[in-house]
Amino acid sequence: VDDVPADTISRRFRYDVALVSALKDLEEDIMEGLRERGLDDSTCTSGFTVVIKESCDGMGDVSEKHGGGPAIPEKAVRFSFTVMSITIQAEGEEEAVTIFQEQKPNSELSCRPLCLMFVDESDHEMLTAILGPVVAERRAMKESRLILSIGGLLRSFRFFFRGTGYDEKMVREMEGLEASGSTYICTLCDSTRAEASENMVLHSITRSHEENLERYELWRTNPYSESAEELRDRVKGVSAKPFMETQPTLDALHCDIGNATEFYKIFQDEIGEMYLKNNPTREERRRWRAALDKQLRKKLKLKPVMRMNGNYARRLMTRESVEVVCELVPSEERRKALKELMELYLQMKPVWRSTCPAKDCPDQLCRYSYNSQCFAELLSTTFKYRYDGKITNYLHKTLAHVP
Repeated sequence: VDDVPADTISRRFRYDVALVSALKDLEEDIMEGLRERGLDDSTCTSGFTVVIKESCDGMGDVSEKHGGGPAIPEKAVRFSFTVMSITIQAEGEEEAVTIFQEQKPNSELSCRPLCLMFVDESDHEMLTAILGPVVAERRAMKESRLILSIGGLLRSFRFFFRGTGYDEKMVREMEGLEASGSTYICTLCDSTRAEASENMVLHSITRSHEENLERYELWRTNPYSESAEELRDRVKGVSAKPFMETQPTLDALHCDIGNATEFYKIFQDEIGEMYLKNNPTREERRRWRAALDKQLRKKLKLKPVMRMNGNYARRLMTRESVEVVCELVPSEERRKALKELMELYLQMKPVWRSTCPAKDCPDQLCRYSYNSQCFAELLSTTFKYRYDGKITNYLHKTLAHVP
């Protein structure tokens, strides 16, 4: 952004202006949608509803590699939105009619940046200071109607905002929850880590923005004069003021990554026959890992990575790689269990990977609950040594919340 004073740390559009610009971009699509539905565009001037998906994520390291620029944080955060759908409720009609639906809602092409900030996403004070006005504008627009000329006639739009494009770290920050290492492992339900590892599949989604706000008030005022421990248990880990409403979702990429990290560790443990040992030395563990990396590199050309990333995760979670790992697993029944685990996982994965599971993979969707129960059963019996009283956040979500 060229014409900006050097010490600026964020640039943003006014939210309503950005929405107008997005709708004007879709003007032809809207008119075509009206024609396709056989609606007379001269009568359709009000009753338009627009659903907006909001996203916010850290953009990692954006430092100048040999810079002499202004001193700013080396991290950046982007807040953006996507127009998901536009429907119209015609006069005297029961059903609303969809006249525009974004075909690729997860593509960068449909994602419109609203605010770019040089901020570290962990710096809560800075982030909330910059996004505060965005939240205020969004609140104002929830109540009001936008009147805009589309196809030569003034039409009235109302907006619904759905904050679904956040990863778990950002959801916790926006909703006032403790960080992801907390005993309250889930952003969707009140389960603790121990409870989630005992009961892997049966949890319903209970958290909501309103409830988080109420719990924060309890935390702040402590009306029952409880001890810190009791109070924390009452509010289930809500210990900061929720700042922006998010919708309960599961972030598919981090789900991939989190689960692949788990499988990578299971592979190591199985190579070293961990289920027979009680506490192996660091050296032993290092040897198992080296054996696994060497095998994956030799057979699958999969180079070890410092931190699990999406591409590595997708290549690790395949039938080929489990075959290759099984070559190093001594016992036949353990090999069978590993293959079964991967098979179940591959049945489940398309469901949280797809934009429209009911359309793309109806069979896997129907079988999901059953598959996740079988998966949990395997973990709590054959792989008990890993899941005794502990489970990772994303494994819990994959098993309990995807359906």
